[in-house]
Amino acid sequence: MPRWVGGVGAGLTRLARRLEERTAEVESAAPAAGTTGADGAPEPGRAADPARASQPIRSGDSGTSGDSGSRARSAAGEPAPAAAEPVPEHVPPPPGYAPAVPARPDPVAAVPWGVRVAAEVSWRLLVLAGTLWVLMRVISAVRLVVLSFVVGLLITALLQPTVAWLKRRGVPRGLATAMTFISGFVVMGLVGWFVVWQVTDNLDDLSGQVQQGIKDLKHWLLTSPFHVTETQINNIADNLSTAIGANTKDITSAGIEGVQVILEVLTGILLAMFSTLFLLYDGPRIWGWLLKLFPAAAREGVAGAGPRAWATLTAYVRGTVIVALIDAIFIGIGLFFLKVPLAVPLAVFIFLFAFVPLVGAVVSGALAVVVALVTKDVFTALMVLIVVLAVQQIEGHVLQPFILGRAVRVHPLAVVLSVVAGSLVAGIGGAVVAVPLVAVTNTVVGYLRAYTRDKALAAAPADGPPPPAEPTG
Repeated sequence: MPRWVGGVGAGLTRLARRLEERTAEVESAAPAAGTTGADGAPEPGRAADPARASQPIRSGDSGTSGDSGSRARSAAGEPAPAAAEPVPEHVPPPPGYAPAVPARPDPVAAVPWGVRVAAEVSWRLLVLAGTLWVLMRVISAVRLVVLSFVVGLLITALLQPTVAWLKRRGVPRGLATAMTFISGFVVMGLVGWFVVWQVTDNLDDLSGQVQQGIKDLKHWLLTSPFHVTETQINNIADNLSTAIGANTKDITSAGIEGVQVILEVLTGILLAMFSTLFLLYDGPRIWGWLLKLFPAAAREGVAGAGPRAWATLTAYVRGTVIVALIDAIFIGIGLFFLKVPLAVPLAVFIFLFAFVPLVGAVVSGALAVVVALVTKDVFTALMVLIVVLAVQQIEGHVLQPFILGRAVRVHPLAVVLSVVAGSLVAGIGGAVVAVPLVAVTNTVVGYLRAYTRDKALAAAPADGPPPPAEPTG
């Protein structure tokens, strides 16, 4: 094989050398065809007829001038020149009636512009969707840790102004952090203990009132215009008893899962406490470490967006606590005057459910109405419903715009979608943290857009065209 390859290479080399020699001979013979003498007459050995001179020289074709020139040279005793190499015949161009064959276009240019744009957008959207899917899977795998840290972040946003106030009064940072941390969790623990105490203390009276309320509801259905018979009511009760008996195993497994949920809740509470403690004490240093993770070109923008995001989160948490407290107080007063049992625990539940926007208010209000309906009568339940709706209308149209302001304004559709998405990903905890996450994201994106626009204006020349204005809203 190497010998054969070497032979082919040598043959190609000889062929190239012969082609070069033939090309040189043709180029040297072509200019000599149109040369003339000093007196304007054609030189001997050259064609005198221009039409004939313009024709290509063919092999074996000898003209008269060439013969006379050769005889003249022989008479003068000069040696005859060597015969010229035959020149290849001229290839005529294609006729005019032959159709022109256009070149094939570039495949990229053959694709329409709209299709190319759609393809570019589609693969980028697929990359983003894949990234979000992987992120959601990771969050679901470590859901307890993520929720605990986010809850600790929310509690830190609520308690951090107290630490700052104590520091301005001359209290050392460690002591101010310890005082705020202990007092905050003691208050939350006392609230939880008070709710449990109220429920357990009134449980016996509540069960008796529930039984009496069921009897009253049965009597009201029998005398109502709905024409419900006692047989139908008894069938419904029997079906409920049968369903409970048939699902005993499921209820037992649900109880076991409830124990696991309690253990997870306790673990999450401990993680949230540790996160709150370290965020209160060492928050600025943690933020500085996070900034080092970003590229150097993006640190300036992120450093400006961070304080604004924290201000939005703080405003949201403080405003939500104030609004929830007002709701709980006014609805609790209404339940107390209507003599609904468990008025204080219901007010505490209303306060806690207020941290889930829109959905929490509906659930807590429905719970209060059901308790009033079962323990009292239909009229009391209607009055409780009126009180709940009135307080929620005041909250939505007066308290939230006045307390929260424009700092955390999010469209109601975004609120509903974020709450549903958060509940699907992480349950009740996801529903609680979804809205503040959306509010913080909205603030960060708005600041980064304004920062990029200002930076582009500063870098643009003074006489250049102004950049396009950002769309409002």
